[in-house]
Amino acid sequence: MASLSMDFLSESTFDLNDFSDFNRMDAHNETGNGKWYNTKSSYDLNEKGRSTEDMYQMTFQSKDPIIPISSPEKPPKKKLSSTVGGHGHGIPVEHPTSYVETLMHLLKGNVGSGIFAMGDAVKNAGIIVGPISILFLGMICLYCQHLLLSAAERVGLKADGTPPDFAETVEMVFAEGPPRLQRMSKTIKKVVNIFLCVTQVGFCCVYFVFIAKNLKQVLQNYDFDLDVHYNMAIIFLPILLTALVRNLKYLAPFSMFANLVMLIGLVITVYYIVQDLPSVEERDYVAPFNHMPLFFGTALFAFEGIGLVLPLQNEMKNPKNFSRPCGVLNVGMGSVIILYSIMGFISYLKFGEQIEGSVTLNLPRDEVLAQSVKLMISVGILLTYALQFYVPVEVIWPWFDNKFDFKHPVMAEMLFRLFLVSITFILAEAIPYLPLFISLVGAVSSTALALLFPPILHLVISYSRGELTFIQIFTDLFVMICGLIGACTGTYESVHSIINAFQNGTTTQ
Repeated sequence: MASLSMDFLSESTFDLNDFSDFNRMDAHNETGNGKWYNTKSSYDLNEKGRSTEDMYQMTFQSKDPIIPISSPEKPPKKKLSSTVGGHGHGIPVEHPTSYVETLMHLLKGNVGSGIFAMGDAVKNAGIIVGPISILFLGMICLYCQHLLLSAAERVGLKADGTPPDFAETVEMVFAEGPPRLQRMSKTIKKVVNIFLCVTQVGFCCVYFVFIAKNLKQVLQNYDFDLDVHYNMAIIFLPILLTALVRNLKYLAPFSMFANLVMLIGLVITVYYIVQDLPSVEERDYVAPFNHMPLFFGTALFAFEGIGLVLPLQNEMKNPKNFSRPCGVLNVGMGSVIILYSIMGFISYLKFGEQIEGSVTLNLPRDEVLAQSVKLMISVGILLTYALQFYVPVEVIWPWFDNKFDFKHPVMAEMLFRLFLVSITFILAEAIPYLPLFISLVGAVSSTALALLFPPILHLVISYSRGELTFIQIFTDLFVMICGLIGACTGTYESVHSIINAFQNGTTTQ
């Protein structure tokens, strides 16, 4: 799901160089640079347009990268694109994290804007079925995260001696599988990155709608009743300004502030929700079956944080404490699953069928405290946009930069960022239906990342090593079938509902 701090920028990795490239580079350079990340901006210029060091390695645009980046030395004129692990969650490896610190990162990375949509998710499943389904789906996601950790551990380190991230793990597993899968290893890695990029762009689009709708309600109390589309236009400039910041170091204070206001906003929201709760009998125990796909997509949108696990484990002082029975992953995700289930239950119980795509929209419109919550959470999400936006930039921009020889690469990157922000703005304007948009993003890309790739990895690596058992086949196929059914039905129902919303003249005002 969407994270709220630079400690957990959403997941992506996009290494365009295969392992044979690494071997050739090692032969060309007897001693590698041994650096996990650069200390310069990605595009510092020399008299030829690039610094010599930057032609050898591509990094985050910051002196304090979010996660370690391994970039073997390369001959000039053939740049190595940045490698961004997982969600981009984590901190530099020279500052390993403790159990508690890693647990805090995991909790912050999974508790974001999606938690405010849990009430709408439960509405589409029922007051009884919804919370139970959240628990069930959360356990499946946790199981898949353990599968990813196991696959990464079994394939070992990359050719440059660094641990693999999500997409690299997929590539390495396929590379040692049957011949047909070996030929697909490079392609499947790119497919994973496409899903990661789609997920992040989807988050950014949801942020536009989320902020605009909350801002609209606040402005209405002061006689500024603007259409939600105009509110999106108002926030375009501040969002663009944050997205143009290339150095993450300068975003760190804003990220800390975003975390603080989000936490305060969540506490106040819960305070409002628990007041005068009605009886459970007033709510639907089981929602109509055709609404379940929307529940699935919304829940997966919130739970989609599987790329977080590898970077966090790799950065711990004692990585074994991450996946053991009482380790960070089980304790952290267990807490998140319970929190989501409770939040969804009380939100739907409080507001019933009137629950909005974000429960903040159900808070009183004429109370200053409730208005402050909407503003605080909107500010937190606005400041988070740049961090979520950073991943698609790191995925897509190196391709453009390699394809075209820009005389002014910094200016070219700024224009590219402007273009990409404009794309998210246009998409948000085109589909300003927050709950449906959340469900669509979750069903399309989050499902593939969270429920399809991990069991596939488990089956491939177990088969290639002669360790496949009937129980493994049955369990993994069950998870994959659940993911496929949820993805297909969720995508269809989300698109169908969006089309109906436009045809029926439904507005977001």
